[in-house]
Parts: sequence; C-alpha cells; structure tokens
Amino acid sequence: MILSALLTSVGINLGLCFLFFTLYSILRKQPNNFIVYASRLVGKTKSEETHDFNLERLVPTPGWVKRAWEPSEEELLSTLGLDAVVFIRIFIFRSGVIEFGQYSSLFLVVNINLETFLQFWDFLRLWVHFCAAYVFTGVVCYLLHYEYSYISSKRVSYFYSSKPEPHQFTIAVRSIPVSSGSSVSEIVENFFKEYHHSTYLSHSVVRRTNKIQELINETDKLYRRLVFLKSSKDSQQTFKREGFLGLFGRKVNLLDHFEKKLEHLQDNVRMEQSSLAGKEIPAAFVSFKSRLGAAIALNIQQGTNPTEWVTEEAPKPQEVYWPFFSASFMKRWICNLVVVVAYIALTILFLIPVVIVQGLTHLEQLETWLPFLKDLLRLTFVSQVITGYLPSLILQLFLSFVPPIMILFTSIQGFISFSQIEKSACNKVWWFTVWNIFFANVLSGTALYQVSVFLEPKSIPKVLAQGVPGQASFFIAYVVTSGWTSLSSELLRLMPLLSSYCSWLCSKIIEEFEVPSFPYHSEIPRILFFGLLGVTYFFLAPLILPFLLVYYCMGYIIYRNQVTGMPF
Repeated sequence: MILSALLTSVGINLGLCFLFFTLYSILRKQPNNFIVYASRLVGKTKSEETHDFNLERLVPTPGWVKRAWEPSEEELLSTLGLDAVVFIRIFIFRSGVIEFGQYSSLFLVVNINLETFLQFWDFLRLWVHFCAAYVFTGVVCYLLHYEYSYISSKRVSYFYSSKPEPHQFTIAVRSIPVSSGSSVSEIVENFFKEYHHSTYLSHSVVRRTNKIQELINETDKLYRRLVFLKSSKDSQQTFKREGFLGLFGRKVNLLDHFEKKLEHLQDNVRMEQSSLAGKEIPAAFVSFKSRLGAAIALNIQQGTNPTEWVTEEAPKPQEVYWPFFSASFMKRWICNLVVVVAYIALTILFLIPVVIVQGLTHLEQLETWLPFLKDLLRLTFVSQVITGYLPSLILQLFLSFVPPIMILFTSIQGFISFSQIEKSACNKVWWFTVWNIFFANVLSGTALYQVSVFLEPKSIPKVLAQGVPGQASFFIAYVVTSGWTSLSSELLRLMPLLSSYCSWLCSKIIEEFEVPSFPYHSEIPRILFFGLLGVTYFFLAPLILPFLLVYYCMGYIIYRNQVTGMPF
C-alpha cells in the first residue's frame, strides 16, 4: 500500500469520526433520544426530559467528554461494578504500553536507523534493536504485574465490601445418577447429608417448567413497559389504536390495558407454581451453611465416576441458562465436538475475504484479475480508495458477523450461565481474530503468489520476517477503520437510534425497555488485538503507534460515557 492510499484511508475515517461525533453531540440532547443515549438512567426512572424547543440542542458541544471524564474510579465501582472498572482499565494499561513503545522507538530505534556514517554501524544497529526489544518486553511485564496486583486488590476489596449473596453459598450439580423408585430430590438429599453432613443446608431440584418460565419472562417484559409508561411525561404515548400497527381502530389506554394483563399473568404464574408443574431432571442447586462448605463441595470429585455428580459454581439467578441442565455428559461432549468442527470450518472459510482483501491492496494483481477495470483503477483517487480504505472496510464488515456466530456456537456447548457463554465466546473471537486478521493477512499478503514457500518449512520464518513489516500500512488502515470509526459508531448507537425512530414513525407503540448489555465478547478481543499490533510493530514500523494511542484514548473516553449512561 502506497503512502497516498494510506493517507486517503486515514482522511476518510477521520471524516466519518468527525461526522459521528457531531451527530452524537446533537442527537444526545434531543428528549426523544433519552432512552437511546441515557438508557441506564431511564432504567432507574430518572428521566427529566422536556419537549420545549431549544436552539442550543441543535449546536454540537463537547460537554459529554467532560461528563464522561468526571466520575472517579470509586464512583464507577460503586455504581457499575467491578467488570466495568476492569474494562476501562484495559484502555489505561494498553495506552501506557503504547506510549512507552512510542517514546522508545522515537528516541532510540528511529534515531539509530537514521545514522549511517560509521562502517560498523549496521552491526551496532542490530544489537540496539535486540536491546530495545528486551527492554520493551521487561517494561510490559512490569506493567502487567502492577496492573494484575492492582486489579486483584480491587477484586478482594470489592468482595469483602459487598453483601453475601445466596449463589455464593450454592453449587450447581448435574448428571445426578437416578435410580428407580427414588426421586431426584431424595437422592440429592441423602447423598449430601451422608458426605457433607456438617455443611449441607438445603437443595432445589431443577424441573422442566417451560410454561412457568415463559409466563415469568412475559410478566417481566410487561412490567418494564408499565414502569416506563408511568415515568413518561408524554401523555400521547399512553394511548394506541387497536388495529394494524396501531394505525386503525379505537384508542385504548395502555396503562389500564397493561395493568389488567399483568394481573392476569401474575395469577397464571401463581397457579402454575402452586401446582408444582414440571418433571424433575437430574440436576439441582445445593446450598451450604458457609462459603467454605460450598467451595469444598465444588472442588472435590463427588463420586468414582467423573461423569456423574458434576459440580459447578452456581450462577446468579438472572444469569442462569437453562437448556443444558438436563443434558448428559455424552450429549455435551458431542456438542463440543460439533462446535470445534464448525469453528475450524468458519476459520477456513474466512480465508476467502482475507484473500480478496489482500488482492485489493496489491493493485497490479487486481488489474490481472479484472483487466476490464484497468482504466478505472489507474485513476489516482480510485486507486487510493481501493487500496487504502476498501480492504479494511471489507474485512471489518465480514468480521462484524463473527461475534454473534461465536455466541451461537458457545450457547450449544453445555454452559449453564450467560457469563460462561460470553467468556468462552470472547476467547473464540480472540483466537479467530489473531489467526484470520494477523497471520492470515501476513501470509496471504506475502506468500499468496509464492505457493512453493509452504513446501519448504525452513523458509517460513524468512517469509514472516519479510511479510510482517510489509503489512504495516494495511494494519494502520485497519486500526483507523476497525478502531476509530467503530468507536465513533458505537458512540452514536446507530441501530438502537434507528429502531427508536422507526417505532415512533410507525405507531408510537412503546416496546419493552431493556438496559443494553455490554458486548464484552466483541470489544475485548479487538482491544487485545490492537495491543498485539503495537507490541509487534513498535520497532518494525513505529508509525502505527500514534494511531493505536489515539484509539486507546478515544476508547477510554467513549466507553466511560457508554457504561455510565450520561445524562444530557
């Protein structure tokens, strides 16, 4: 990729970032967008919106940056929890690493590379690079140790300062061996009274209660609708028409309608619960008198057969994922095998867009593949857009489908909590990104037209040594597209915004309100991958470091704004 193409890509992405920042600064001030940009405050019914016209709302201002910066770490910890604080600190740690790498490469490596007046300088330059790599590695290890110690102390403090919760005294037990003539409840009680008699407290057997769960979910959604309607000051939103899309028929009062429906659902839930409907399955939640008792039962093998009496930490009630409680060990093993095969197949299939992207970065190869576009490709601006901006954009579009697919894969692996699913999906996205965005791009960019290199394994290190620096400009363009522009679009929250406006234009029907969950499984792998690029290129191509530093600084401010749900 030539320098002009890289500058074109940076310019296009800077323009998009400026556009997104401007739109967000204006749209966040509009009262109708309060549910989109301050959703956490809406969830706490703290909306103070006014619908009077105000010219100031149409003027973009950077006030949100100051508001995002103001909350201290202790305030974030008390209001949002430890996960949000740790996520924000990832940006602090990564920016520190990149900043040190930038200074060391600027004042040491770059200056050494520019000096050529001594005959023995080539030999000295080699050792300067080696020493710089070792020093940088040592500093990164020290920063990692410091950050690990800091977060560990925060975690311990947060644990001791928080109130004990029931799930901390409870474990989940699956694959309970069932014998004829005895119920699952009796088997669990007899087993834990015999082997954990001093710490066992009680248990609750899991039942097939799909009907009750559906009623509870519907009741919860209806309750959130009702709370939002009561907190809204727009009287027009409390009425809708009975006909198609709320456009035809007589108007009804949504408050009365939802309250009657909620009472009916609550009666149905109580009836189902009183009848103890549902067949027992070989799984249970077992509670103990102390955390120590639960920890001992969790970490020892309960029986001679390791596939029976399988114990896991009990998730929080809202975190439970029910479908795989009744799954046998063999079923979970088969599901894991299917996921591994599907993961490998997806990884291989993703090489197709990677090859296409690398073909776009090499204009001469693109002219060979598409000779009828030769005249168009020779136009300066067109060639700069195609080779500089289009490859990273295409790759980012394909990569955007990966996190949802990984969530789908992980959800059939047998996990019993949403947190486990998200953590496993995060690991899958990370390794997928490292292989398909880093190694696949490097290899396809250097060895795509040198197939013979794979027949000589000894030459692979040489190919990597030549290919990694050669892909620096591509990764810079990828950072500004996948990093800068994606962060800006995350700030704008385009999809929820469009959904809100479509709902308002079509019928003004109030849909159920949910505070959006944070996509850790897609954002953390991206942050780590950019850190990998910084560590790899800090002395091979130091030009990438300022772009990474800008990304981490932007991410720190934007995600502080997102996780807090700042008011207008």
